Amino acid sequence: MEATDVTQQQVGAVGAAPDLVELGEVAAVSRSPWQLFWLRFREDKVALVSLGFLVLLILMAIFAGEVVALFGAPGPDVADPKSLDIFGTPTGPSSAHLFGVDQLGRDVFSRVVYGARVSLVVAFVSTGLATAFGAVVGLLAGYFRGWVDTLISRSVDVLLAIPYLLLAVGLAAACSFGNGCLGGLVKPGVPVVIAVIAFTSWTYMARIVRGQVLSLREKEFIEAARSVGASDGRIIFRELLPNLTAPIIVYATTLLPLVVLYEAALSFLGVGVRPPTPSWGQMISDATPNFNTQWWYMMFPGIALLLTVLAFNFVGDAMQDALNPRAKKT
Repeated sequence: MEATDVTQQQVGAVGAAPDLVELGEVAAVSRSPWQLFWLRFREDKVALVSLGFLVLLILMAIFAGEVVALFGAPGPDVADPKSLDIFGTPTGPSSAHLFGVDQLGRDVFSRVVYGARVSLVVAFVSTGLATAFGAVVGLLAGYFRGWVDTLISRSVDVLLAIPYLLLAVGLAAACSFGNGCLGGLVKPGVPVVIAVIAFTSWTYMARIVRGQVLSLREKEFIEAARSVGASDGRIIFRELLPNLTAPIIVYATTLLPLVVLYEAALSFLGVGVRPPTPSWGQMISDATPNFNTQWWYMMFPGIALLLTVLAFNFVGDAMQDALNPRAKKT
């Protein structure tokens, strides 16, 4: 009875807030880190639009054949001399060829669509390889320190001392003849571009991860793991790596647009994707001598490259702000 009287008195005391009485206890809403990330990310409308553009671009690259057929365009390697004018020069955009044709009579729209597939495959695979290798190397260097750290850090310094584009051009040129490199494991073409970009891009990831590990390895949860007899492998991959997810994702998203430009630069210089495989950089290179009279052949792949890089940059910046809100600029 006394308990009931006390409860009634408490209810009467909050009579001015009937909603609280009806609800009783207000349950706290708990959100996972990824839910919090999405809530912050979607506040950036430009990033959402950019993400939508990238999703459409990925779908277009996956279903390139269907997209080209939907618009009634020929394949990317189909040369149609009839689409050239009476002087044998390319013609501009028309109802038959939305983006015009190149000097061989190939449809520019079709080549731009298939070029997206090449750029995205190179970007995602190269970034994935560089991120994975750099993260593992950085973890080992930061955790073990000593001679392991010295060996890895000096190797990184040597690679960073070499102009990366010059190194990439040399490697790509050397691997683009015969059976490729590593006993034929890396074949000429797209595999060479992926291998070269991954090899020259892992160093920054290794440095970032190493710096983070040097700080985390002295934390209490690492000492607790050691005290219960956890092995080095378990500490590295079960304790340290999950705490590095945010910086690894942030750097990977900033690396993606750089890799897209990297691939375009190598193809532009003639040591990237080999003809007749369409590539945006290769198309821009082919159009350079005749840009004054055949502007469409450079403009459309150039716009596709520009929009793709901008979209990756906007999404990467928004992800960085969402994963690390304290560093968000005000």
